[in-house]
Amino acid sequence: MSRKKSTSLLITIFLSIGAAISFFPIYLAVINSFKTQGEMFRSFVSLPSKIQFDNYVNAFQQINLLGSTLNSIVISVLGIGGIVLCASLAGYKLSRTSGKISNLIFFLFIASMLVPFHSIMIPLTRMAKALSVQGSTYGLAIIYIGLGVNMAIFLYHGFVKSIPKELEEAAQIDGCNEYQTFFKIIFPLLVPITVTIAILDFLWIWNDFLLPLLMLTDVSNYTLILSTNTLFGEYNKEWSLILAALVLTAIPVIIIYSFFQKFIMHGIAEGAVKG
Repeated sequence: MSRKKSTSLLITIFLSIGAAISFFPIYLAVINSFKTQGEMFRSFVSLPSKIQFDNYVNAFQQINLLGSTLNSIVISVLGIGGIVLCASLAGYKLSRTSGKISNLIFFLFIASMLVPFHSIMIPLTRMAKALSVQGSTYGLAIIYIGLGVNMAIFLYHGFVKSIPKELEEAAQIDGCNEYQTFFKIIFPLLVPITVTIAILDFLWIWNDFLLPLLMLTDVSNYTLILSTNTLFGEYNKEWSLILAALVLTAIPVIIIYSFFQKFIMHGIAEGAVKG
């Protein structure tokens, strides 16, 4: 066997082992979600003796799956829409504007990515309460916009540099103002990086637990992740029911990521390397 084939075989074996290790917790969650509590404790790794959907039916009812999912969708759509709109405009303007002030503003956006969330958690909560947005799904979406624009601006800033300035000059000659040039000429060209940002932010917002826990006070406004947390009682934990709820929560994320993962990798590479 040649050296190249041996290296390829070792890489394949290594990746297969890594994939198996990553998939194993998902396997455990799925098979135990079909078991009763007693059967799960008798053997955590064995297949269920009988496929039953009682856990899924109970989880569906107890976490208010439809209402919680709707809340998560509203927050995700508003948050992603605001991030894309604000960050695309800011990234485009900062990329096309030369000078120390523009560089300083861009640097501040990038520097804010290094600030850990836990250090601003208490001030953010107090500010949300003072602005009367705490407890509101719309207020939570606004907070996600503020926290998510820095990474999006970084990606847009790099991607815009790959777009020839001659397109904007031609649009201006045809009578387009700055906003028309952006929305009619530039923004359609930003679709690859926009899809990447939308998917990454969807995964972040959909799976986030801490920020909704801090901001949402009414059970009717709970996100899907936060509703799942209500199954963890102080003295009683029905793990088979919890696993069924977690599987239901993870299904939308897995489906979306599986379909759009190539856009994520391509968009990050383009946005970070261009220019």
